[in-house]
Amino acid sequence: MKETRLGEFEEVILLLVGILGEDAYAFKIAEEFEAQSGRASSIGSVHSTLDRLKDKGFLTSEMGQPTAERGGRRKRIYTITASGQAALTSSRDFRVSLWNQYPGLSVDRLNFLT
Repeated sequence: MKETRLGEFEEVILLLVGILGEDAYAFKIAEEFEAQSGRASSIGSVHSTLDRLKDKGFLTSEMGQPTAERGGRRKRIYTITASGQAALTSSRDFRVSLWNQYPGLSVDRLNFLT
C-alpha cells in the first residue's frame, strides 16, 4: 500500500508547487523554499521529494517550453493533483486540530486576538 501521508518537507514542497503555479520547477521550488524558510535545501533533496510526491500520486509533471536563459533546455513543471490537494487539506486539518487542543494557543483564540 502506498503511503498517503505527508512528511513536513513534502508538505512544504507540495505547498510551494501550488504557490508557484506555472513556475513550479525544481530549481525555482528550491529557491522559493530558501526565500520562505531562510534555510537552504539541496536541489537533490527537492528532486527526490518531487519524485516521491509523484509516486504517491500527489503531483503530475510535464515538460515546459525551452527557454533561452536555460540554453534552450526545457523545464519539468509540476502540478498538484486532486489527491495532492486532499492530502494538503488533511494535513492542514490535522495541524489545526492539534493547535486547537494546545491551551492558550488555539487557532480560534489567536483569530480572536487579531
